[in-house]
Amino acid sequence: MAGNSSERLEELQYKREQARLGGGLKRQESIRSSGRGTARDRIAMLLDENSFVEIDAFVTHRTTDNGMFLHHTLGDGVVAGHGTINGRRIYCFAQDFSVHGGSMGEMHAKKISKIIEMAERAKAPIISMWDGGGQRAHDGVAALGGTGELLDRLVQCSGRIPMISLVLGPVVGVSALGASLADFTILGEEHGQLFLSSPLETPEVISGEIDAAGLGGASLHASRSGIACLIADDEEDACTLATEILSYLPDHNMADAPYEETADPSTRLNPELETFVPDNPNKPYDMVKVVEEIVDDGIFMELFESYADNIIIGFARLEGKTIGVVGNQPKVLAGCLDIDASIKAARFIRTCDSFNIPLVTFEDVPGFLPGVVQEWGGIIRHGAKLLFAYAEATVPKLTLVTRKAYGGAYLAMSCKHLQSDYNIAWPTAELAVMGAEGAVNVIHRTEISKAPEEKREEIRQQLIAEYKAKFGDPYVAARNGWLDDVIEPKESRLRLCRALKILQSKREWSPPKKHGNIPL
Repeated sequence: MAGNSSERLEELQYKREQARLGGGLKRQESIRSSGRGTARDRIAMLLDENSFVEIDAFVTHRTTDNGMFLHHTLGDGVVAGHGTINGRRIYCFAQDFSVHGGSMGEMHAKKISKIIEMAERAKAPIISMWDGGGQRAHDGVAALGGTGELLDRLVQCSGRIPMISLVLGPVVGVSALGASLADFTILGEEHGQLFLSSPLETPEVISGEIDAAGLGGASLHASRSGIACLIADDEEDACTLATEILSYLPDHNMADAPYEETADPSTRLNPELETFVPDNPNKPYDMVKVVEEIVDDGIFMELFESYADNIIIGFARLEGKTIGVVGNQPKVLAGCLDIDASIKAARFIRTCDSFNIPLVTFEDVPGFLPGVVQEWGGIIRHGAKLLFAYAEATVPKLTLVTRKAYGGAYLAMSCKHLQSDYNIAWPTAELAVMGAEGAVNVIHRTEISKAPEEKREEIRQQLIAEYKAKFGDPYVAARNGWLDDVIEPKESRLRLCRALKILQSKREWSPPKKHGNIPL
């Protein structure tokens, strides 16, 4: 009996070693020589040392067609389990490119589905590492069945637990949909690629107009498609960025985000902001610097930096508590809202609302970007997404108007009328239907056109000055209660910290319904 027990232990150790080898040493070394890590290398890089507990190491495919009965690999091309990051529990999986090119067969997909389901039940975040060539053709429609289950699990987890995707190799087909269903998707600069259709089937690649990187590379997805929230220099940097994002997020939607001690006092004044806004209303400035001056220790983790950069979004902290930052960027398109900016901000607002993260909005917006491209592209519908997201959010909402807040864009940027909790403005703020020049051209068009030609400009400038005197300040809005206060810029941090402290117990009742119908 003892001998039998010894043999069984040896068999177990042998099988574990086979699982660790994946597609074999030769293939693993080939992956490493290309500058990429293996699935296990990546998990070791992400998690605390010796914290990884593997699950389903002995899973194999069950396909007998196409000679697949000769190729049973333990783990079936994906390594999954749980561990800790800085002592914090998480679930994770990494596709193994050494096994069938990381392609997703039926059991491969079911294994990932299982780990996602376990994460949802445990109420712990999940970090996914994608590196595979789409669905495994050898498995036929069974591969699609397993992938369908996986996609369903990802959707069910959305808004319940944080999901972060790291794309560290070429990811094709439905796997790309899975990777982009995460709350945050990070692409590796050199090897990270996402394609819904294979480059081999894309006419522009076949004709030589662009290459695979030009079709679905990291820089493309960061600047054009808006899928990549961050680009990592290498795989280690990707793990570091995922860890940093996770540090701002709670374990699940019923928990509070982690608190981080800071030596930065809430009473710190911001005298640098007194002269930050230029006297010339058309002159740009950098809203990122305003944010960095106000938040804890000047640390602002900006996301989607290269996409729709006329609006900024990201995470920061006030008095150690996580906040989501949304701000117009006056140095790009004068801070106007366009289609991409509206979509970018709306998704982030809904993410913060899902995970109980207060929203702080820094507003300087002259309006929606005019033009045929915007109107035909559906700026009405996309702009409504932003307004919808703010109105629907039940987390604490704070807004600071630094300069312009005009028209529909003022309404869409967390105004008081959308039940924002605390709205303040600097004395340089202008809340109006439109800018003074545009307003005068509309209101006094007939009067100006009837004046002698040599006096028209003089009359126009006089009317503009009168309009500015009447509406070019924040006090009309303050008189109507649409601003809670007009403050000195140096008090910005102090006021926002105080407001956030009192609002931390905010609860908002919503009428029962299945869900709203956001104008997608």
